[in-house]
Amino acid sequence: MQIANNIHAFMWESMSANNCNTYLIDGPTRILIDPGHRHLFDHVHQGLMKLNLTLEDIGLIICTHAHPDHMEAVQLFSKTHALITLHPKEWSFLKTMDKQLGDAIGLDIDLIAPDFFLTEGDLSVHRLNMDVIHTPGHSPGSISLYLPETKILFTGDLLFKGGVGRTDLPGGNGSQLKESIESLTQLEIEWLLPGHGEILSGGTDIKTNFDQIVRSVLNYI
Repeated sequence: MQIANNIHAFMWESMSANNCNTYLIDGPTRILIDPGHRHLFDHVHQGLMKLNLTLEDIGLIICTHAHPDHMEAVQLFSKTHALITLHPKEWSFLKTMDKQLGDAIGLDIDLIAPDFFLTEGDLSVHRLNMDVIHTPGHSPGSISLYLPETKILFTGDLLFKGGVGRTDLPGGNGSQLKESIESLTQLEIEWLLPGHGEILSGGTDIKTNFDQIVRSVLNYI
């Protein structure tokens, strides 16, 4: 699914298996956002092939956070030249969960170690300018990614159409989630690309979604 000239979405639509939406920013350096579960990566692989791309064509993988349904497939890129990045607080938290993740799903964090860390502020990749926004709450190092030129916001599991990310998982924090969502309400957004569920487009519909979440969800967190 093409969102803009250089933005493609690989939407996860299964009702029986949990996985995330994955996004591709096409350009001189191709950026993959949240590759998802390793064993469910085929839908992304198929989407890349439709664009005549392979795993070796990906130059940078940005993980909005380190839950397995967003990051586990990073392991598939271990023998490519792709760089991996996420927020340092997320990596620190992930390392505290190393044994549990290894026992539960066989995740080897050595294969998903970041090449550099995302920090709050501007990130420029071959003249593509992005704003990295630290938005904790769903997890300690969750980030949202904003493209000011196209007014596109990637929210990971911070918020969705009609809902917000869970805070009952390890590292979740309702107060931080509320503050993070409120910090995004001042952005001018034409496309909201969440980690799960439907994409929202149009400033009016996106503002309505924010207003509904603030009114009907955040007051109860």
